[in-house]
Formats: sequence, C-alpha cells, structure tokens
Amino acid sequence: MAEKICLVSLGCAKNLINSEQMLSLLVDAGYEITDDYDEADVGIINTCGFIDSAKMEAIENIIKLGQYKQEGKLKKLIVTGCLAQRYKDELFTELPEIDAVLGVGNYEEIVQTVKDALATDKKISKYGSIDNPIEETGRLVSTGPAWAYIKIADGCDNRCAYCIIPYLRGRFRSRPMENIIEEAKALAESGVKELIVVAQDITRYGIDLYKKLSLADLLKELCKIDGIQWIRLHYLYPDEFTDELIDVIANEDKIVKYLDIPIQHINNVILKRMNRRGTGDEIRELFAEIRRRIPGVVLRTSLISGLPGEGEAEFEELCEFLREAKIERAGVFPYSPEEGTPAERMERPDTETANERAEMIMEIQAGIMDQFNQSRMGAEETVLCEGFDEEYQCYTGRSFAESPDIDGRILFTGENIEPGDFVKIKITEDWDGDLYGEQI
Repeated sequence: MAEKICLVSLGCAKNLINSEQMLSLLVDAGYEITDDYDEADVGIINTCGFIDSAKMEAIENIIKLGQYKQEGKLKKLIVTGCLAQRYKDELFTELPEIDAVLGVGNYEEIVQTVKDALATDKKISKYGSIDNPIEETGRLVSTGPAWAYIKIADGCDNRCAYCIIPYLRGRFRSRPMENIIEEAKALAESGVKELIVVAQDITRYGIDLYKKLSLADLLKELCKIDGIQWIRLHYLYPDEFTDELIDVIANEDKIVKYLDIPIQHINNVILKRMNRRGTGDEIRELFAEIRRRIPGVVLRTSLISGLPGEGEAEFEELCEFLREAKIERAGVFPYSPEEGTPAERMERPDTETANERAEMIMEIQAGIMDQFNQSRMGAEETVLCEGFDEEYQCYTGRSFAESPDIDGRILFTGENIEPGDFVKIKITEDWDGDLYGEQI
C-alpha cells in the first residue's frame, strides 16, 4: 500500500507552482496525496521566508505537523522552500522535529528525499545552486477549476535594498519561450481558461536568454492558444515598460486590462534608498500613459511605509500621489528590516510610525476602492464563475478587475452555471468590498 503524502503550500503563487510540481512527481512515483493530517505518513511544508509574518506562519505549520508526528500520526516531516533556504544552518537545531530539508534548487529531488527519509532516522539536507536553470517539471494544478498560474522566470536581479528574494531564489532566469507555450497549451487542453503570468519581475522576461526584453513577444504567442480566454499579468516593474508592451496589452483582447505594477514609493529620495530604478516622475508618466492608451485599465501596486528616511514630507507625497492616481488596488506593508539585506544596515526604523502610516494609506485606499466599486453599479461585466457560496446561496466569481486571493469577489445569482463558466452579469450592489450582481 502506497504511503500517503500531505503537502502544505505557503507563500506566493510562484511557491505554489513548485508545490504543484512536487505533487506531480510524487503522484507519478506512486504516492497517494491527502489533505488529512491524520491519514498522512509524510508531511511536506513548502515554506515562504520573505518577511517576518511569513516566517512565523511557516514555523507554526512546522510545529503543528511536528505534534502530529509526536502523536504517531506522521512518520516523517520534510521542509522545503524559502525558509529552508534561508535558515539551512539553523533549522534542525531550532526545529528538531524536521527530518529532511530541501533548498529551492532541489524541488525535483522530492521523491528520493521521501524515500530516503522513510528509510532512515538520519537527518537529510539537500542544497543545490539557486542559480541553476529552471527545471521543466510537470504539475498537478491545484487552483481552478478554470484558472492556473504559469511561471515564466525565477529569481531576481533587481536587488532592492529591503528584499531578500535574490539571496533565496538566485539570479533572474527566464524559461525558454517554447517550454512556456507548450505548458500553456497543455493547461488549455485540461480546461484552464485564465492564465496568470507570474515571476518576480515579468517585464524582464527574456533579457538573459534572448538578450532583449521579450515579454511582448511571449504574450503574442500565448494569445494564439485556443481555449485560453484571459491572460493576467503579475508583476510588471515600472522601469522596463516599452511602447511595444503597452501596445500588446492594449490591443490583445485576451489580455485582461488589469496590471500589477509594484512601485513601493513615489518619493525620489526613498526610491533611491530602496535601490529602485527610475524616479517618481517616471512612475507618474508611466501610469498616465497606461491610462491614456488602455482605457478602463485597473491598476494594482504594492507600497512600503516607514523606510528609514521617510519623513512627513516624503510620506505626504506618497499619499498625494495615491489621491491623484486613484490606483484601484494596493497592498501596503510597514517596513521592517530583513536580516541579510542592505536595508538592515540602515538606521533603526520607527516601527510604530511605519504601522500608523500603513494604516493611513489603507484608509486612503479604502476610499478609492469605494469610489471604484460605486462606479461599477449598473455595469454589465463578464465573470468567471469559481463556485457556489452556501452561506449566501449564490455563485461567486471574478471579473477582469479581480485577481484571485488578493482582491474581492463578485457574488451573483443565476441558473445552470458551472464552475469555470464565463457568465454575463449586471452589478447591482456593493457588499463591503465584495460586489453583488445578477445573471443577464
């Protein structure tokens, strides 16, 4: 009887893809996958190690599965991902319930690691180069039913002062275009209708392989794939936008007019301290140009408040920019120094002020979001149905303006609708951030 594996995936979409690849390898090797900790023989936690809250979530999950192991419900506990990469010298000492660890360059070794862990009581540790080319591995897609992420690159060369990712995920490496297209076609054949294109920085796609920015070329090819109806883009860095890329986004009907462009700040001094390329004026000009050439576009960004050196004037400039630009979606993070990053050497941050400023930004953003939702009342929109909400007794889904897990949802009534169907609805109400509508 095959051993049963329980895999917990934490962190970002890119990490989820690695989890899906490990699941595929395990299933191909004959293991059974279960969501029930009580049934599992081996627990795998694919961790995030990006910021303190992510690290704490990973540690809490390790302790939780460690308790199952103590109770005899779990034979082995394996930890993979960014936390494993970041603390490879400390994990066994601090969390002795762990039996094996894999670095981010070793996901493809998960089957052998499970076999070895079950066969011995010795600790197992495997760390390869984080700069190796991306392994082309099958996936057991866990999202859906009609959407999936597709990773086009890994690693990052931006070296933002506050960010640990390049030290965990390695240099920027693009996947060959033909491999991405092949995977996208396979996803389409399996019923996927929405592709969410992800990488640490998709705007730099191809610069390493083809010696030029090639995202526009890739998107044109993805748009040719039968069955794919929506293509969503995460994350587009502002300093490498080209006229060709804007034109492709504007003119290709399959590319949803929703762009995630992390800017982090708008003040030139703070941008420089963050080691971000470009200036505040260049960001303003880019957003204005995008809105001019892509009517109705929905913008998302991420921001950091309270970086050392951010005074009242710099913070007010950021707030004023948000009021003027009316970015529809924004995630805000109070700055905290990450060990191992250049920003850790900056003067000690004022944590209380950073938190207060993050809350103030979210208040501004809440007002912008309310205005955006109110502007949609009475609008007819196409929604991708994701299921049925038993509590509200209606269907749930997303329009072009909502990305999964980070934005709100649309609740709607209708008949004979299946998950994965595209449905035309009329929006009638705003339910505290979620929208409500009726099938037309």
